[in-house]
Amino acid sequence: MRNHPIPPVTEPLQYRAIGLVRGTYTPKEPEQLTRGALLDSNGVELETVVLGRVLTLMRRHLAMDQSHLWVVYPRCRENDQLHLQIAGIWEPSTLDPDQSDADDTLPEGDDYFSIRGELIFTKPETGELVVKVRQQPRADGTRPLPFKLQMKGELPLEHLRHFVSLDIRRQGQELHLERHEVIAPMPTRGGKTKGGRGQGGRRGAASPRSTRARG
Repeated sequence: MRNHPIPPVTEPLQYRAIGLVRGTYTPKEPEQLTRGALLDSNGVELETVVLGRVLTLMRRHLAMDQSHLWVVYPRCRENDQLHLQIAGIWEPSTLDPDQSDADDTLPEGDDYFSIRGELIFTKPETGELVVKVRQQPRADGTRPLPFKLQMKGELPLEHLRHFVSLDIRRQGQELHLERHEVIAPMPTRGGKTKGGRGQGGRRGAASPRSTRARG
């Protein structure tokens, strides 16, 4: 078992949207685990679905009436509600026989999210920003549509159309910016970056080849 549920970045322009939420998951129907809600320690209920590969783990190893630290993919709905996709669980003390006395907490703490993608909207005066995230092709070769994540935080207008890496903290139904890093301007048609220059015109610019989101 690796020592962190969020893997390190392997490409400068690697898209992703992944986070950690602690809560008790309750399915809508007892016999159908895939749709339900996560209830956090503050009583906030988060609409949630469970991805297929996690179902067996939940049925065989987890006490579903207890709180767990879930590895999740975030999505934003039109009604300003956060939607989560459970992709895993971080609980070495339960899942790894060699770490039965392990500390299941992480340095980043609960409700941490790593968001990497293109900044397509920012309004510093109201603390709003939107990042577009592209996903990896599916196993059958189809390409999922990119999705947008709405967040709270201040990023300058000059960072628009740049690839950014964001450290985010969930607060209730919202995602709030804690730290950011501007990686590179996004390539435009013809391989040029913002400002009309090619990749060679900006020192330290990352390669335009990007890795799709793993979340």
